[in-house]
Amino acid sequence: MADAPVDSIASVPVAVVGAGPAGLMLAHLLGRAGIETIAVDTRTRHEIETTQRAGILEADAARDLVETGVSDRILRDGYEHEGIELRSAGRPYRIDFKELVGASVWLYPQTDVFVDLADARERDGGTVHFGVRDTEVLDVTTDAPRVRYTAPDGSRHEIRARYVVGADGSRSMCRDLVPEERRVRYGKEYPFAWFGILAEAPASAPELVYAHSGHGFALISQRTEAVQRMYFQCAPDESADAWSDDRIWETLQARVAGEDGFRLKEGPITEKTVLRFRSFVQEPMRWGSLLLAGDAAHTVPPTGARGLNLALHDVKVLAGTLVRAFGGEGGAALDEYQPRALRRVWRAQNFSYWMTRLLHTAPGGSPFDLRRQLGELENVVGTRAGRTYLAEQYTGWPTRTHDH
Repeated sequence: MADAPVDSIASVPVAVVGAGPAGLMLAHLLGRAGIETIAVDTRTRHEIETTQRAGILEADAARDLVETGVSDRILRDGYEHEGIELRSAGRPYRIDFKELVGASVWLYPQTDVFVDLADARERDGGTVHFGVRDTEVLDVTTDAPRVRYTAPDGSRHEIRARYVVGADGSRSMCRDLVPEERRVRYGKEYPFAWFGILAEAPASAPELVYAHSGHGFALISQRTEAVQRMYFQCAPDESADAWSDDRIWETLQARVAGEDGFRLKEGPITEKTVLRFRSFVQEPMRWGSLLLAGDAAHTVPPTGARGLNLALHDVKVLAGTLVRAFGGEGGAALDEYQPRALRRVWRAQNFSYWMTRLLHTAPGGSPFDLRRQLGELENVVGTRAGRTYLAEQYTGWPTRTHDH
């Protein structure tokens, strides 16, 4: 298909494969610098908008959305959280981010981040094509890579660019373009998954609640004043259809129960999903004229709320190096991208793994394993150093100059 005739050819400095939050934020940042992009995605805009995803943003990421002119809706519709509650052995412990590290996070669904970015691209005249198919990326080892795709109306198009950015998610086609003998893939599979629900109910707590129990992990999150998002640990092969609403609520209530009498506010369950997760990193993140960003290059377990934040950090660093490359420094400027991005990626991998191991009950774990885990939790919640470590990691090492 690569040599088949096309109906149109467009030339831009940067072609972006993937128009989720990472791809659109990159296009937005480059557009502000006067660098034109074309972004394509196999999903329709409606499909992306209606896929429920995580919703915790670091303060720096939230400020970037506002200060770069994407939208200030996060300030109106989002919820600033100055801490989380960690429940261990039936006791609640608040981790006060503001008091410990002077930072906070924002509860703002990823779908809303996407809507804001898609609206901003449309407002600013950016070119984004949703619902394409048969996408091909060609000639990435040259200075003139190409992206070919079929539009929803069946016409065939080609984008000629200087650089192609693969921001096409955890099932990335772009990352496979790095030859097998030249890439290294690091990964870890986990022996459990999350059973997630959306429920029509009032919020059960003002902030996120992470619960450890002998029965397994639970996370109590929020979406709006009337819709809540909750998860509990389950087997990776669990069937969502096998769980009744009553059984779900009984399981969740048991995992958050404690001496303080805390109980979840229940309501109709409108969505049930089983979320499998793993840790993954591919190196290199640059191959010739191809650069990888976000889930195309790395994924983390959702426990530490790092996935979207890592993707937004990737494209912030990448946008800066691309601006310098087009500003006269050439491809040498891009040499900084991978080491700067990977430094944060591996820190986030460590934190996400640590949080996952800290809070989940491993299948087949012995009584020793459980008691040791409770001892570790006590070290975290019972010392200022432990609470500060958790706060600093969770809020994303929040200083704007840290990575420089």
